[in-house]
Amino acid sequence: MKFSGKNVLVTGSSRGIGAEIAKTLAGYGLKVWINYRSGAAEADAIKDAIEANGGNAAVIGFDVSDEDAFVDAIKTIVDSDGELSYLVNNAGITNDKLALRMKSEDFMSVINANLTSCFVGCREAMKVMRKKKFGAVVNIASIVGETGNAGQTNYSASKGGVIAMTKSFALESATSGIRYNTVTPGFIATEMTEVLSEDVKNSFTSKIPMGRFGNPSEVAEATAFLLSDHSSYITGETLKVNGGLNMA
Repeated sequence: MKFSGKNVLVTGSSRGIGAEIAKTLAGYGLKVWINYRSGAAEADAIKDAIEANGGNAAVIGFDVSDEDAFVDAIKTIVDSDGELSYLVNNAGITNDKLALRMKSEDFMSVINANLTSCFVGCREAMKVMRKKKFGAVVNIASIVGETGNAGQTNYSASKGGVIAMTKSFALESATSGIRYNTVTPGFIATEMTEVLSEDVKNSFTSKIPMGRFGNPSEVAEATAFLLSDHSSYITGETLKVNGGLNMA
């Protein structure tokens, strides 16, 4: 896959889908900045794995929900590399419970971590990228941002907001040569889904037309495509990586 930029920041990339995105983009020749909030050892392990395969990576620890820390992190990257070519806003949290039992702070904690942090990243990336009139951002949302999900009012709202917000950023930045797109994964085989019982997994799988959970690599390759030169005329779009689930 062809990339005209040279580096990328992937938030929440010390494990799970974010780690796979980081390794995939490094494999395509980008310098990857691996972000973590608390998993320093895991982030270092991803960096070591990338470098062992001939890639280039750096680790940068900060909490995406801390606006000043996010702003400082992007400044650190630009000071180091002279640019920020690509951004993947992947970091996020859940705090699931039924809406009747959900307190306002339960709702807002997820909104701030998933949506507000994504806004800050998109805004700061635009400030940097417009100087070279080049750049691309992919925001990792979720199928529940399109369909809703019982027990995830806060998470669904945050991811639905990411989808709508991405379109607005795309409209505002198109003439500056910056593209914003969204990937919405469905059920993906990660550490989070591994803890589910076989009965629960089978229940979910039965609803997926392709009959299986997705692999993190499938989300990573979709993300890479939307960042790459191969999608140079695509902006403001949502790429659904869900095995056909929301057709069912």
